[in-house]
Amino acid sequence: MKIDCLPISEEIKRIIKNNGFSSLFPPQIESMKVGVLEGKNLVLASPTASGKTLVAELCILKKIIEKGGTAVYLTPLKALASEKYFDLKKYAGLKGIEGKIKIAISTGDYDSSDEWLGKYNIIVCTNEKVDSLLRHEARWIQNLKVIVVDEAHLLIDPERGPTLEIALTKLKILNPKAQILLLSATIQNAEEIAEWIDASHVTMDWRPVPLKEGVYYDCKIDFKDNSSKRIDEKYVDPILDISMDAICKGGQVLVFTETRKSAVVNGKKFATTIASILPKREKLALSIISKQILSSGEKTKLSEELASQIKRGASFHHAGLPIQHRRIIEKSFKEGKIKILAATPTLALGVNLPARLVLISSYERYVPGYGRYPISVLEYKQFSGRAGRPKYDDIGESILIAKSDREKNDLFENYVNANSEKIESKLAIEKVLRPHVLSLVASKFIDSIEELFNFFSKTFYAHQYDSNIIRPKIEKILRFLCEEDMIEIFENFIDATKFGQRVSELYIDPLSAVIIRNALFDRARKLTDLSFLHLISHTPDVTPKLYTRIKEEKELNIFAESHIDEFMIELPDQIIEFENYHFSYSEFLSELKSACVLIDWINERSEDEILKKHNVEPGDLLRLVQTSEWLLYAMHELAKLYRQQNLLKKLSELRIRVKNGIKSELLSLIQLEGVGRMRARSLFNSGYKNINELKNAKISSLATIPLIGIATARNIKEQIGGAIDESELKMIKEENVSSENEQRLITEYKE
Repeated sequence: MKIDCLPISEEIKRIIKNNGFSSLFPPQIESMKVGVLEGKNLVLASPTASGKTLVAELCILKKIIEKGGTAVYLTPLKALASEKYFDLKKYAGLKGIEGKIKIAISTGDYDSSDEWLGKYNIIVCTNEKVDSLLRHEARWIQNLKVIVVDEAHLLIDPERGPTLEIALTKLKILNPKAQILLLSATIQNAEEIAEWIDASHVTMDWRPVPLKEGVYYDCKIDFKDNSSKRIDEKYVDPILDISMDAICKGGQVLVFTETRKSAVVNGKKFATTIASILPKREKLALSIISKQILSSGEKTKLSEELASQIKRGASFHHAGLPIQHRRIIEKSFKEGKIKILAATPTLALGVNLPARLVLISSYERYVPGYGRYPISVLEYKQFSGRAGRPKYDDIGESILIAKSDREKNDLFENYVNANSEKIESKLAIEKVLRPHVLSLVASKFIDSIEELFNFFSKTFYAHQYDSNIIRPKIEKILRFLCEEDMIEIFENFIDATKFGQRVSELYIDPLSAVIIRNALFDRARKLTDLSFLHLISHTPDVTPKLYTRIKEEKELNIFAESHIDEFMIELPDQIIEFENYHFSYSEFLSELKSACVLIDWINERSEDEILKKHNVEPGDLLRLVQTSEWLLYAMHELAKLYRQQNLLKKLSELRIRVKNGIKSELLSLIQLEGVGRMRARSLFNSGYKNINELKNAKISSLATIPLIGIATARNIKEQIGGAIDESELKMIKEENVSSENEQRLITEYKE
């Protein structure tokens, strides 16, 4: 079926064809046949790059252009939301019934209704963001015409799944006439999910690049289609032998490793081998990318190792890396500059990075406290689905590694020839259910116990099982919320208290709120930064807890004893009489480690120092900092609610310090745009301790300060309103010309 045959505007057809599509793929054709362009709900399960996104885009555009309204596009991760937002930007400006189409993205700030989004036609959100908007009763949400859920198989995820399920159930109730599209590469029970949302379903294995799945053993790859391929044993390492075979034939390789450490180790091994076969031109391009890594963010041993590998054509990728480094890696791999990428499983949940060859180096994962377990078939299918780059590869290959003939047969049976597990609701997990029960009451989505149970009867969980099974857990949660003064029940009617209302809006676990509230009234004998930072680390919202090494535990014990008056909770007993006591104290040490990391951070320890001292990588540090900043904001809001006025300034300042990693003396300077922790420290050490002292400074003086330069100096002066004389303006113009020439040379060099 040709694009020209579709019942859409000529302008949309032109944009689609300009992006390289003239005909529909089979999954897209089947979607058209079941009436998706006529507004029918759809569950579309087909492999990566088979055209699912285009189906969603066509539905969104047709509905908005012809009937107006708003469409929301949901993704599980911020990185995916950004990717989809930039994909959709190509349609900005198209004319619809309500004027030109405007596109927005919203992924942060969970304490806002973001009413400004109501001015936009297409809104890209994370699942958590739309859930928070529903809690804040954003009015524009009731004007939705299309609801798209990407990566819908994550309904099975114990952490993310319940939030998506609750949000989707709410959206269905608020917008009963809205079209719903669920997209995924792997849904075994698409028909069951389709029944839940009253939809048609299309399930196809068609791929634009055929996939060959196989298992390597004893220098040979046996494929699912009964073909085989010999691999020369050149490097005495199967992963290296298979990878180099693909790279020498012009392909790229994606290797999924079990741990972060193995990703780094493999990346180093790959870089050493690949460097010798790279042409000079490619080495020059990689050298530029390597410098980008070193110039973005703080320099650490990890960033130096990453830059070193990239310079030689390989890289590693895991959640411990700063986001700016991950983006550089992803972009460079997409452009074909990085030849081989060793990545942890988190990449399979992120942006789309296809490769000719996908190698799964281990099919087991270590689960703390339980040992090693095989990965799910669904996870394997997510990995293998990355094989094959459209427009570049004739086929994609996905390979598992076996160590024996018996293991090879097991891998074929349990993965290659197996079907993915059914998507099953995880809504009945009490920890994740608790905040959603409160949100339904606090947002006035329901006002009686009967309505509450009626709501849960419309969830995917109730569709799969019996809603009565979850009833005892909901009743238990209601008792907890009532006992902790978050809700009030009058006969059958239910309402949120001011406390419960604010907790729901703050998007934190009700248990975290109880811990914080109780600590505000039962304070430590000595209130310090540690008091607050340990308290937030003690809440269930700080996950995962940091792992404590044996050699750290003695130091943490000594630290705890010397700061015993500063803790805002009752400490667990150190005496190991029962197993649960020991576990409880281990948890305390983990929380204390998080607090110590944050203390080092606000005392301006570098990322590299924190990595060496605490074994906490920059990406993990960033997540801890972001979560802690939000919890400090929540604590500030709860202190305000309970009129703890004497804590508000302290908590506001501590939040800014945690956000930026600074001592209190830099609070004034950090307010300046473009001045981070390192530039603020450089200004302070050069004698500029506040805004007033900067007003009288000359740009020429500021420009000589380390990390400042003319552009930043000018930016500072423009912000604070300081005078700029003629000689300084001349210097700025000369600097601008120099910068333009330098940028032109870099562009020519890249080309």
